Amino acid sequence: MSTLGITTRDTPAGPVLEILGDLDYGHAGRLRELLPTIALRPGQRLVLDLSGMEFCDSSGITALIAAHQHALAAHADIALAGVPANTLRILRIVGLDQIFPLHPDSDSAVRDGRPSR
Repeated sequence: MSTLGITTRDTPAGPVLEILGDLDYGHAGRLRELLPTIALRPGQRLVLDLSGMEFCDSSGITALIAAHQHALAAHADIALAGVPANTLRILRIVGLDQIFPLHPDSDSAVRDGRPSR
């Protein structure tokens, strides 16, 4: 079992959070605690890059939903990038692929989410 690492970077379209390691019961709280500190402006896109995520349980899925709610409260958008196959399967089974735009990588998620000017 690995720990959870979260790195953030700002882009013109909005913040990108790179999730590394296990997003599970023991670690998902870190993401949930970080979310209120992520400033989002209306029209921006919050991108969660999951390409480095090794494991995600129901607590991790709940943290992803919390990120979705954080974006909605800010009148912003959210997208998931680089979703591992096992997590993608779960998202599809429970229908969350219908509320999260999915992208192969964070660059495409940022590019597709750039606010119009």
